[in-house]
This record gives sequence, structure tokens and C-alpha cells, in this order.
Amino acid sequence: MTTTRFTRTGTLSAPGANVYYEVRGSGPLLLISQSGEGDANRSSNLVDHLTADYTVVTYDRRGLSRSTLTDPARPGTLPEHADDVHRLLATLTDEPALMLGCSLGAAIGLHLVVRHPTQVRALVAHEPVAPWLLPASERAHQEQELFELQETYRTGGLPAAFPQIARVVGIDPANQDTEPNLTPQPLTPQRAANFDLFIRHDFTAAARDTLSVTDIAGLTETHIVPAVGRTTPRTVFDYRCAQELARLRNTELAEFPGGHNGNTTHPMAYAAQLRRVLRSVG
Repeated sequence: MTTTRFTRTGTLSAPGANVYYEVRGSGPLLLISQSGEGDANRSSNLVDHLTADYTVVTYDRRGLSRSTLTDPARPGTLPEHADDVHRLLATLTDEPALMLGCSLGAAIGLHLVVRHPTQVRALVAHEPVAPWLLPASERAHQEQELFELQETYRTGGLPAAFPQIARVVGIDPANQDTEPNLTPQPLTPQRAANFDLFIRHDFTAAARDTLSVTDIAGLTETHIVPAVGRTTPRTVFDYRCAQELARLRNTELAEFPGGHNGNTTHPMAYAAQLRRVLRSVG
């Protein structure tokens, strides 16, 4: 364990991986599970606006950045990603934690609360990448779309894949309203490598996810808050997953600033809404 002026860091040993994590702030423990290629630093601006109220934990998903794999040919399934979070929370606290899961991170959170329902007091599931939440015809279409995106990446790389991924999750690159003074997120070689793992392997994990609506429907220990971005089109895959999660849980959608990536484009306003939502569920 090492210490810097602002951040306590550590590495957790898990089956098949060593998982890097960061801890900042004080107060109730809030774990953030990132979307896409995001590592522990991806939502640093959001974390800045949360540390006065929460002990915020972020981490590199296994295979990303500083989280190394024992066997690089086995990047991880969603249950394995959820087990990493379970082990991380068990290392840091004996109390039920709060969790924000964004996109793939929300799907990881749903796996976690099914397997360890008393470990998370409230899960905010922002636009989960979870085709199993959809009716059968929609599910089949979205699973096929994930595989087609992988093929686009294999043949054309990130320049070809980025526009198609943005279309699927409802991001309009030409109309990206953001808050000022955000930390730059350049496409470094490390970030490109993270995208490679995300597209090649996590897309497959999401498309072949075996979680089911019956697993989630009866959960009573965890307060699940389905969430969406204010500017996300209502018809796209990730919004529809959140809608179906809300229907399944018989609750309302919580609306957050920005779109699918509102946690990075509108960190101040997103943090304010997250605090309101978490306080509303106790």
C-alpha cells in the first residue's frame, strides 16, 4: 500500500489477476465501476466532486492499465469482474457499501448484488450494458450488434469502431456539450490497449451474459436505482436496458446530466445528482 498527498493506492490479488485500486475522501464508502475502457483515473473529475462526502474507491478492471492478468488470453467474464469488486469491498469495509456502475460497470454491479446482496446497500446502475434485460427480439438484435462491432474493429480498428459504438449507445460526437476545465483524455497507447481489451473481450462477455431477470426481480437487500443520461436517445440499447430494469424493479428512472458518459462530460452536475439519489435511498 502506498500513499500520495491525495490518494491511497493498493493492489488486490484475485484468481487470475492483480487488481489495482485507489481510495480518496472520507465518509460512506462509494465504489465506482467504470464504463468501457475506463480505468481508476477515468472519472477523476467526478471523484473530485465526491470526496467531501464519500470515501470513493475506483479501480482498473482486470486487464486494464495497472491491473495485470495471470493469463492474458483470459481477460475475464462478468462474474469474474464482479468477484473482483466483491473482494475489493471485502478488503476495504465490513459495512454495506454504495456503488455507482456505469455502462459495463452497471452490468458488473448487477452481477455483484445477485451474488453478494448484503454487500451493497444501494447500486446506481447507469445505462447498463445488459442485453438480458431486454425482450427476446431486442436482446438478439443487440447481442448481434455487439459481435458486429467487434468485426468492425477487427477490420478497421478504432477509427472505424468509434462512430459505430457511439451510434449504438446514443452518443453524438458532433453535439457534445461538456462542463469547462475537464481533465484531458487523450488516446494514449495505454488507453488504446484498454479499448482493445474492452471491444475484443468485454463485448463478448456482455453478449454472452447468463444473468437473468429472475435473478434481479426478487432482490430485496440492495436498493437498485436504474439511471439514464438526460440527452441519451430513448430508443438506444443502453437506455432501453435501464428502462427494462426500472420496469422489472417497479421503480422510476433516475435522470442524470449529460448522456451515456455524463460522469465524464458533466462531472460537477453528475456528482450533485448522485448525492441527491444516494441520500434519497438512505
